[in-house]
Formats: sequence, C-alpha cells, structure tokens
Amino acid sequence: MRTINYTIPSEFDNQKVLHYLRSVGLSCSLIRSLKTVPNGIMLNGEHTRTVDIVRTGDILTINIPNDKNEIEPTEIALNIIYEDNDILIINKPAGIAMHPTHNHQGDTLANAVAYYHQKQDKNHTFRSIGRLDKSTSGLVLIALNPLAAASLNGKVEKTYYALVGGFLEGNGTIDRPIYRPYPNKTLRAVGETGEHAVTHWQALKTDGKRTLVRVNLETGRTHQIRVHFASLNMSLVGDDMYASADNSVSRAALHCGEMSFIHPITKKAMHFSVALPEDMQKIL
Repeated sequence: MRTINYTIPSEFDNQKVLHYLRSVGLSCSLIRSLKTVPNGIMLNGEHTRTVDIVRTGDILTINIPNDKNEIEPTEIALNIIYEDNDILIINKPAGIAMHPTHNHQGDTLANAVAYYHQKQDKNHTFRSIGRLDKSTSGLVLIALNPLAAASLNGKVEKTYYALVGGFLEGNGTIDRPIYRPYPNKTLRAVGETGEHAVTHWQALKTDGKRTLVRVNLETGRTHQIRVHFASLNMSLVGDDMYASADNSVSRAALHCGEMSFIHPITKKAMHFSVALPEDMQKIL
C-alpha cells in the first residue's frame, strides 16, 4: 500500500476533501476507488468522507492499495537510473519491446520489471509514461501507482538523439501530418489526411554523410521522428522500415537521452540524462 500525507494549506481552508484531492492530481476514478477501501481517505487519522471540510494544517491521508500484476515475470537485466515509491526510470537497450504482444511473450521490458518487483515482494501494474519502439534505446519512465500515472501523463519532456543519413546543419522544424497507410501494418507516412505532427531538430555533429541531431517533439505520433526524417530523404541510419541506405547501425539509430518532469508527489523538478549507446557513439 502506498500512503501519502498532505498538509492542508491555507488557501484550501473550509474546502471539501474532494476539492483538495482533485487539486493534487487525484482523478475522479481514483477517488471513487479509494472510497471503497477501508481507511482509503483519512483526515487527521480518522476515516473521512469526500464531502467533509478541511481546515488549514489538517493532515489528509490517502492509502492506495497494492496493484495486481498480470504480466509474467522474466529475469532480464535492468539498467535502473532512478527509483522511489512512485516512479521507476530505466535505460532501455535497443532490441527489447515495451509490452507483451503476439510476437513478444515473456521477453519484454514489462516482463523484466515484473520480475524485478517480484524479487522485492511488490506488485505493480506496468504503467509506462509514453513508450519507445523496440529498436529505440534510452529513458523509460514507469509510474508505480495510479496517482503517479495520472499526474505524469502528457507532462514529461523528452529529448531524443538520432543519427540521420545525410548532411544537416543548424536547426529546423518539420511540420508534416502523419497517417497510417495500411490499417494492419505499423508503417506510417507523411500525408495531408494525417494527424498534426511537429518535430524540432538541431544538428550537433556530422561527417558529411551522417548527422547526429537533437530532437524535441511537440506531438507524439507513432514513429514520428523516423517518418519525418524519412520524408526529407534522410532516414535514420539503420532504419530498414523507412528505407535507410545506411546500415552502419543494426537498428534505427534513435535514443531517448534526456527526460524532465515534475515529480507527481513531491512536486520537485526532476531531470535525467543518459549517454548515447555504444553503437551510435562509434559512428561519428
């Protein structure tokens, strides 16, 4: 069980418990579920209702029950960057899928995390905040309870690093809609009927044939970085799906290298970074 205590600030004096809980990020569904849990919501150590009134200095406590893990645990090594009671950050290697699928049973990041938690006698539903393609390496943020997940969704800033085929300098923006040309395939393409997609890039280093770029996304479409650079005839190095002519790396050369967000509980600013993996470093 995850227990979180809140001290009521003066601006919420004489407000309902419900109003304060909503202000600190609890969803209506989570509040409803806590109301069914014995001592799920407590005020100054006593069971309380969401219609009750709080006063400045009161201690409001929520007790979030343990999750049920429904993913098969598999012993796979994890490179853990940070961990506390609410979040887990992992540096994912290329070649491992995020979730079990028809093609990947037991060999995914979710399976590895389930095993890691099993060793600690913990149960957590796998709640990744965003996702990385199987071929993409880098930082993955996992919320360890529903409150953390609700607070973080859509509020994490990520910086990617990509090796693209061809010469680039300076910086720029790719603003081209992306659509799915074949309903039963993951392939994406640029097209006027697609969804709005914006990618900002800055060239960092080049040998004339390839360029390392820093990338920030305004939108989060599937394969967005890969599709946008392919639309410039500068597919990511190693990206067979999008017709890369350069196989110097045996996967699409894309890495999530930085991540920033406000901690869902402490409200502290958090920033994490990891170096480029060896297969990308050795190219330039």
